Amino acid sequence: MAILRLEDGTTYTDLEKIASELAALNIQLNYWSVGDATNTQHLLELAALSEEEKEQVLQALDHYFEQLQQSYGYQSRDLIVLHPNIPNLDVLMSKFERCHTHADDEVRYIIDGEGVFGFVRPDGSQVELTVEPEEYVNVPAGTEHWFHLTEKKRIKAVRYFITTEGWVPEYTETEIRFPSLAIAAN
Repeated sequence: MAILRLEDGTTYTDLEKIASELAALNIQLNYWSVGDATNTQHLLELAALSEEEKEQVLQALDHYFEQLQQSYGYQSRDLIVLHPNIPNLDVLMSKFERCHTHADDEVRYIIDGEGVFGFVRPDGSQVELTVEPEEYVNVPAGTEHWFHLTEKKRIKAVRYFITTEGWVPEYTETEIRFPSLAIAAN
């Protein structure tokens, strides 16, 4: 279940209320079932996946990719698998923990684990959205945001791309005022 935290400590778990709070940013948040196929469920339980296993998971979920291709022109997808045993995980994640934008939408379908997207709203206030399994989030191009893993440091997410070039972070100078990033970095 998604959790939205405001700077004042207010927390929302109701999807409609979260959508209302994120409306000014045009962020889409949806629930997409992973399904109950035994093989897919088994692969999601593993910390690490081979390239072949990643492709098996992607193929099992390609009906969502086909919808995105037809509706929005997405051209490719991949599966990122992060877990605490990845060498230099903190270094890898550090490039996303600073405020940045992208020239393309940042689209993630979380299928295991959890992560936190932070957003700068048009009025300058900041919010953090924790996304969990079976949640799809689309952060529109140009939206100022950051991302970090929760203390579990585990996530499997399908990433959808129109072009991978548009996904390169363009850093801003905005200071993140949310304390949870400092906690996550420890």
